[in-house]
Amino acid sequence: MNVVEPIADAVTGGLAARAVEPRTGLDESGHTTERACLNCGTPLAGDYCHACGQHAHVHRSLGAFGHDLLHGVFHFEGKIWRTLPMLAWRPGELTRRYIDGQRASFVSPIALFLFGVFLMFAVVSQLPSNSLIDTSQLQAGLENGVKESEAKLRDLATQRTRAVAAGDQAAIARIDRTIASQNEDIALARDIAKDGTAGALTHASDDAPTSVAALNDAYLKAKKNPELLFFKLKSNGYKYSWALIPLSLPLMWLLFPFSRRWRLYDHTVFVTYSLCFMTLLVVTGSLYRLTGLPGVGLLTLIPPVHMYRQLRGAYSLSSLSALWRAAVLSVGSFSIVILFGIGLVLLGLFD
Repeated sequence: MNVVEPIADAVTGGLAARAVEPRTGLDESGHTTERACLNCGTPLAGDYCHACGQHAHVHRSLGAFGHDLLHGVFHFEGKIWRTLPMLAWRPGELTRRYIDGQRASFVSPIALFLFGVFLMFAVVSQLPSNSLIDTSQLQAGLENGVKESEAKLRDLATQRTRAVAAGDQAAIARIDRTIASQNEDIALARDIAKDGTAGALTHASDDAPTSVAALNDAYLKAKKNPELLFFKLKSNGYKYSWALIPLSLPLMWLLFPFSRRWRLYDHTVFVTYSLCFMTLLVVTGSLYRLTGLPGVGLLTLIPPVHMYRQLRGAYSLSSLSALWRAAVLSVGSFSIVILFGIGLVLLGLFD
């Protein structure tokens, strides 16, 4: 459907309504002239309602609508460009200033987190899978493995010929089993080289991996349609990304156990801003990977440094205190990501 048509209909309808009912409490400039708040009905005593905070004089003109749209975009953009540099270079100061009450100057952590997650999945989903991971070494390893297996097959064929000539049935059976195993390895390596993990899953055995019926059913469904499983993983990752925040809070509490100075709210703001940076780092790394320039692996060194700077600034820690906490937080964060990934796999299997 043409996107312009509904917009044009809305504008036309608004102009028609204005022509039919031109007077609805507006002055000539398009401002309302009510003496009570249009939102909550409280009598007005200034430019803003002291009860709900809404502006006393709202606009009801098309020009004012465009003004509000531009103001909203550039106001958010202004806060973004004030927040992002501090998030990158002075994350501890950003966290501390937000916790201490400077809310209007910066984008809130949850709003920035949602923006970062949306941007990350939007960018990553549009990139080819081989642009995110350097698969050249994997491909080379698979090719070498196939060549080695083929060489073993030639040796096994020679051994089998000798065993047949000698009439050694036990040796023939043993060699046949080894040949079958080598052929399976070659087929698996070629599937992985061609289709990645989906190829490996499709090539997997149909035998039940466990004695639990529910797990077996989930395994067979994933094997039958691995693309659907990966789609669910991506969808659930976007949908449940917020779960990383509560999963990280126990770790933050352990870094400051029984502290009366630092409370869960402080930890929540810290974790959310930290996750914002990590999502934007993934976006940056993904786009940098497309350039083909070397050194993308060095980006993995940034998170521990960022955690150290944020810990030291947000919690007023000494260098040594921030250093050991950053080390623990780095290891713990990796464990949390693994736990989150396991949860996504289980959701994808049983959804």
